[in-house]
Amino acid sequence: MGGCFSDIKGGQQAIGGNQPRPSAMNSDQGDEHNDAVDYFYRSRGFYALFTQLELSLSAAKLHDLDIFSKSDPMAVVFAKKSDGTLEERGRTEVILNTLDPVWIGKIPIAYQFEIIQPLVFHVFDVDTKYHNIPVKMLKLNEQEFLGEATCVLSEIVTKSTRSLTLNLQSKNGHAGIKKFGTLTVHAEETVVSRQAVEIILRCSHLENKDLFSKSDPFLRISRVIESGGSVPICKTEVVNNNLNPTWKPIHLTMQQYGSKDNPLIIECFDFNSSGKHEIIGKLQKSVADLERLHKEKIGANFHLPSSGRQGHEKILKGQLFVDGFCEKLLYSFLDYISSGFELNFMVAVDFTASNGNPRLPESLHYIDPSGRLNAYQQAILEVGEVIQVYDSDKQFPAWGFGGRSIDGTISHCFNLNGNVRECEVKGIDGILAAYASAIHNFSLAGPTLFGQVINKAAQIASQSLSANQNKYFVLLIITDGVLTDIQETKDALVRASDLPLSILIVGVGNADFKEMEILDADNGQRLESSTGRIATRDIVQFVPMREVHGGQLSVVQALLEELPSQFLMYMGSRDIKPCFANEGPTAA
Repeated sequence: MGGCFSDIKGGQQAIGGNQPRPSAMNSDQGDEHNDAVDYFYRSRGFYALFTQLELSLSAAKLHDLDIFSKSDPMAVVFAKKSDGTLEERGRTEVILNTLDPVWIGKIPIAYQFEIIQPLVFHVFDVDTKYHNIPVKMLKLNEQEFLGEATCVLSEIVTKSTRSLTLNLQSKNGHAGIKKFGTLTVHAEETVVSRQAVEIILRCSHLENKDLFSKSDPFLRISRVIESGGSVPICKTEVVNNNLNPTWKPIHLTMQQYGSKDNPLIIECFDFNSSGKHEIIGKLQKSVADLERLHKEKIGANFHLPSSGRQGHEKILKGQLFVDGFCEKLLYSFLDYISSGFELNFMVAVDFTASNGNPRLPESLHYIDPSGRLNAYQQAILEVGEVIQVYDSDKQFPAWGFGGRSIDGTISHCFNLNGNVRECEVKGIDGILAAYASAIHNFSLAGPTLFGQVINKAAQIASQSLSANQNKYFVLLIITDGVLTDIQETKDALVRASDLPLSILIVGVGNADFKEMEILDADNGQRLESSTGRIATRDIVQFVPMREVHGGQLSVVQALLEELPSQFLMYMGSRDIKPCFANEGPTAA
């Protein structure tokens, strides 16, 4: 994904917020994208699903290795990389003479929803002779080992307390006869504030920059920084052919604008597809100034540097008005997850004939006796391993489509486990076992139709709404083929866009997947049904496996990168708050 300022590549869509957002969202926001927060994080090298956490550590009943006193413990946190090596992330201070330490030092770590993040914790007794050496300089192999513990970061953040207590073990992974004690890990988001402001901006009497039509204006807002420069934090969408535009609401977090009195530079540009946008006017106002403009219902004039005298500015006729201003509370993805919200995983597998005869090694459905996974197994395993942590009962609906049963019937939504009444299987292993069984019990047929499995998933999501609002469903569709029912699929997706549902599509094999790109509305064009209804939000993410495998990004990362923002968009559109949340401030 490009940054939100790649105006040439994205055309007008690059101006007006069609980029995925990070894992924080205001609770009252509708279904419109805004790229402000995304750019704030990206400009600092962070990505949309990044959440900065701090880990606090404590231990109890540590094994005592000292003869005349108690141990002097220190904890070290490692991230376990995919190749099994450990990368140190931080150390606590040394606490003297205790077997029940509560360390003050926090360990910073970046939580990413879309990947599994194994952590390893080592506890050491630091010898007295090293007590004057800074902890960062200590050689770990010179300290006495008190035990280790392991977990996955998502196991911590899904707990209501965001705390997890682990049994310490020896280095070979066994507790044995010795009691090594316990280690408790607590995670907190390092969020400065939940406060944000929603602002509706309008302009009047803008200068026309176009010869044969009117200007196509958009606003860019930048924060003035201490060095005297500025950092862009937000852009509006483009309003075509209009000298008196009103833009969709923008949302600025306190992290972005700093304080209400911090100066902001607001620039109005005429959009040009070349990327060379022409300045219409600029002005400087703080958030407090914008609030005052709203209360007093007055406008502020734009200005431009005067072509005559240097340092002087020409006051323009065009004005900026603030039609709406209110303060809101932000809630993060983790706020929902740790307060009891769940992601429920579902999977649908393509059984059409274009996959090739499953008995032959070249088939996409070939199950290798050596244990090497085919593309379908790989996608199920990789995506499922991430999402299953967020599902408490781990009962997953699993379907096939485009297959012919023993009695000759072709079905476009059949239960993978062969059970007529029950589509759910237990855990990721259950899905893989049901898939392997179905390969033998169903023959490949066709055509490739998505409509029925999407409708089935939507039915389950809809039924859950009557029971509770704490479940959000994720359907993984794995396919090798070109869609036959493109309009029926669009209709199903438009209907489902109102439901707590996201759809991940993995394309396997070498088919032409252009239609899948249409379903994944990353170009800013929302899907339209046959009756003319527009999808309320984008719920599809499509990734062709062949393209991902050539780069550094895994299939699961590419697939899941938009999921938290889709989740938050749904919760915001329904005004569903985390279980702990109180009502936020009201409009000014």
